[in-house]
Order: sequence, then structure tokens, then C-alpha cells
Amino acid sequence: MTDLALADHRPVRPSPRDAALADYDCVRRAIGFISQKWKAQPTIDAIADAAGLTADELHHLFRRWAGLTPKAFMQALTLDHAKTLLRDSASVLDAALDSGLSGPGRLHDLFVTHEAMSPGEWKSGGAGLVMRYGFHPSPFGSAVVIATDRGLAGLAFADPGEEQAAFVDLQQRWPRATYVEDPAATAPLARRIFDPAQWRAEQPLRVVLIGTDFEVRVWETLLKIPLGKAVCYSDIAAKLASPKASRAVGAAVGKNPISFVVPCHRALGKGGALTGYHWGLTRKQAMIGWEAGRLES
Repeated sequence: MTDLALADHRPVRPSPRDAALADYDCVRRAIGFISQKWKAQPTIDAIADAAGLTADELHHLFRRWAGLTPKAFMQALTLDHAKTLLRDSASVLDAALDSGLSGPGRLHDLFVTHEAMSPGEWKSGGAGLVMRYGFHPSPFGSAVVIATDRGLAGLAFADPGEEQAAFVDLQQRWPRATYVEDPAATAPLARRIFDPAQWRAEQPLRVVLIGTDFEVRVWETLLKIPLGKAVCYSDIAAKLASPKASRAVGAAVGKNPISFVVPCHRALGKGGALTGYHWGLTRKQAMIGWEAGRLES
């Protein structure tokens, strides 16, 4: 009789399905609160309180579920709104204030952190930016390397005789920038990219990711795919908390301006199919094989 009574009072652990639903409910409340209140730039404690969690619990759960922190999610909403305003001819000051920021300085910091350029440079389509470029040999044909003083901004590949067309393809992303052919400036970057002996986890290569917020989030997810591994578009969509966005993910992967370094060649189609690659499917296969060789050596 006593044993039965004790058994009846043992705590019942939630099933994995129930636990997942509970996690989703917390994340849903957090996302809803941020989506409604982001212009007020609420604190993490306020977001956590709305989700029914502590700040630490929210941080870890949100990052595990959505692939980014609550603060990063709020910054993404803020940045996306500011971009829309700037695209519609708003001034930097107006864009900052309408985005819930205290002034242009806050917006400047947000752009430099996430876009590696100022709001004015972004608004002008690159006008005033000096981009240096060069053509260099690589294991995958001629490499077109484009860089600003803030880091690597473009990397493309070309077969013999097609180098200029590959450069023009990258140049169209920022047509108002000033391009200077300077292979001496881009050669050190090329060596760092293609010489595994120069790869340093503690000294990552600085990259300038130029794209929409969704595209940048896809490219940042690609950066997290380990060498020698591959993921499907649907996996990336799930990490971005957009499980039905596989096609949009595929489009963003195809627009990746920094091939190989941002490893879009590690992204596969449905069922692991080796789908198309902007610089050629044969080159994608070569990259995968080359990386496999680095793991074996």
C-alpha cells in the first residue's frame, strides 16, 4: 500500500514531444513580443518575462531553437526596417529614429557590425566605397577576389578567358562603388583562402556580407557547416525557424557573393542531391572532393 502511494507521487517527465511543444510555446511568445515591441528596443529581461523564462533560459532556448539570440533577432528586425526606410529615400537620422534608435550613431554601429559598412554607404549602393580586386590562381580555376578595407567582399571563379565576365557579375552587386584593379592588395587574401596552412580558427578571415537580412542569415548559417560536411536546404530553413522556406534558402545560397569562403557548395538539394552551383556543378564537385582530401591528409 505504501509502495503504491509512493509510486503515484513520483514526478512524471514530459515526453520529448511535449517538451518540444513547451519550448516552441516559449519561443513563440518571445518572437511575438519582440515583433510587437521592437521599436521600443525592450531589454532581454522584458522579453524573457513575456516568454515566462529567466533571461539565461531564454537566451539558450532561443539560440538553440532559432539559431540566433533574442537580441540578434531584434537587431535583424531593426536593421531590416532601417534598410526599407533608406531604400525609400529616408535620411539616416529619420531611419534611425523611426527604427527606435536614439540617433544615427546607434544605426551606424548596427550597420557596421552586420553589414561592414555605414548606413550612408549602404544607402548609396556603394558610392564612395573603394573596392580592390585581382585575379589569382586557385585549385578551382581563376579566382576573382574583391576586398574593401574592412574585409573580403567578393569571391568568384572562372574558366580561362571568362575572368572578366565573373568580375562583372560581382561588380553588379555594387555598381556605384569605385573598383581598382590591385592584385598586390588581394594576393594575401587569396593565399589565406586557398592555403590550408594559413587557416587559423583564432584568426578568422573578415568578410563583408552584402545582401538582404534573410540572405545574410542564410550565409551566416552556411559558415557554421564544418569542413567535409553538407546540409540540405531544408536543414538551413529549419535552423532559421522557417521550415517551409527551402526554395528561398536555395535562392539565397545561389546569390552568395563570397563563394567557397561562405561554403554554399556544402548546401545540397532535396534528398542530398548535388544541385546546381553558380560557378558550375563540376566546380562544386571539385570543392567537395578537395575538402575531403584536406581531412584525409
